[in-house]
Amino acid sequence: MFSAKGRYVLMVTTAIAAMGCLFYQQYQLASLLGLMLALLIWSHFKQSSILLASKCFKNGEYEAAEEALDEVPDPERLAKNRRGYYEFMRANIALKREEYDDAEYHFQLASRFPLGGKTDKVFVMIHLANLALRKKDKVRILAYLDIAKNMVSTPKAKDIINKIEKEANSL
Repeated sequence: MFSAKGRYVLMVTTAIAAMGCLFYQQYQLASLLGLMLALLIWSHFKQSSILLASKCFKNGEYEAAEEALDEVPDPERLAKNRRGYYEFMRANIALKREEYDDAEYHFQLASRFPLGGKTDKVFVMIHLANLALRKKDKVRILAYLDIAKNMVSTPKAKDIINKIEKEANSL
């Protein structure tokens, strides 16, 4: 749960320590530090700052969450379980800024990746239906709601789906 700079410092420190171990002929310790360095590099690309961004996002610190998300070097390289959260947080931040096209794009990407559970997936579909409702696209609204109905698990989600469906039918 480090920022990119923190991971870079840790990588350099680990590499220097490994070289020091090689200099003093401590090969087992050097190989262990080499494995740690490989793990840090792997986690930099596969995990990145998603946990840090998630913590900020849950605390309502959206600007800090966006800064942490901006540290991700290439979102396409993220692990599948991290990519869903990345897109979900990007979409919600865009929604807060009223950038509806960006929000829709990121919600569509988030719907293709695993999230925490069915409830999260349902709310992604509800957000997509709301964005389609804003555009008055009845076909897409009903398609998103149909997917959400199949996954719905909470009464709150059912109520929201029913309200959106009533509005869609009145179009």
